[in-house]
Amino acid sequence: MPHLSASSYRPPVWLRSGHLQTIYPALCRRVDGVVYRRERVELPDGDFVDVDWRRTGAPRAALILHGLESSSRSHYVLGMVRALGRRGWDVAALNFRGCSAEPNRLLRSYHSGDTDDAAAVLARMAAADYRDLALVGFSLGGNVTLKYLGEASSALPDRLRMAAAVSVPCDLAASARRLARPTNRLYMRRFIRRLIGKIAAKAVRFPGQVRLADYEGIINFEEFDDRYTAPVHGFACAADYWARASSLPLLPAIRVPTLVLNALDDPFLTPECHPVAAAATNANLFLETPRWGGHVGFIRPAGEYYHETRVGEFFEQMLPVIKGTS
Repeated sequence: MPHLSASSYRPPVWLRSGHLQTIYPALCRRVDGVVYRRERVELPDGDFVDVDWRRTGAPRAALILHGLESSSRSHYVLGMVRALGRRGWDVAALNFRGCSAEPNRLLRSYHSGDTDDAAAVLARMAAADYRDLALVGFSLGGNVTLKYLGEASSALPDRLRMAAAVSVPCDLAASARRLARPTNRLYMRRFIRRLIGKIAAKAVRFPGQVRLADYEGIINFEEFDDRYTAPVHGFACAADYWARASSLPLLPAIRVPTLVLNALDDPFLTPECHPVAAAATNANLFLETPRWGGHVGFIRPAGEYYHETRVGEFFEQMLPVIKGTS
């Protein structure tokens, strides 16, 4: 399999728009047939995350990480859970802190570079009776996935065999600048509105620790991350956060087979987010950049979406290769 993969994805003509690919599934897609059972995982700092499981007694399990202000109930998570379940995987969908319809306990929340909670859940999965583990991340969760694989490359769970990351802003600064463009105002307003709603709730629970003055004037990620994400999570400013949380510099260190699927028409991404150089030099990194697909789109008119089939097939291709070398 080439590490710079030609893509077979060809959507219908009416879906050859990055914005339409991004918006249509969020508004119109319904994924049936997924029933979860929730598990609460207590974390070392006194907080918690909720993990939604779809178990069938399979010998292998995958952990899915969602995107910014999303959850285990998002259409793309449900679609991936269903697709992997059909291929013989138990699947766990992690809800990042504060994303499971219940506020987390601490002032801090989740962010694009926080890999600790995913690592804690993977450690619990590794202690269970699974032969193989996999990790799948979307958007923000994709950056978390790649960053975790790179920074913990020599200390990953032994049974973590492979990973996939879809629509990944692996250069956070470049992606933030792209999303601040007027053409992306719709997405930015939605993200900022949801984030500020959570911060307003935290201000009530943690009086004096969050400043709400002038929050209504925030219009982009730089302003939000300067005001909240950076100071609460130990960064000097938004630029420092983006630099230290981006997965791009860590891609050369990835040591398990990993698929990166980023569409060239993704309105959230820039050329910096298509890591061609890293894929050309790291035998474990498989990059696919379809011409179309938008941000977590890859729509098909019926059945599985393209990224669901692609990730499932990648895992099926990698398992015998890994078994043959272990």
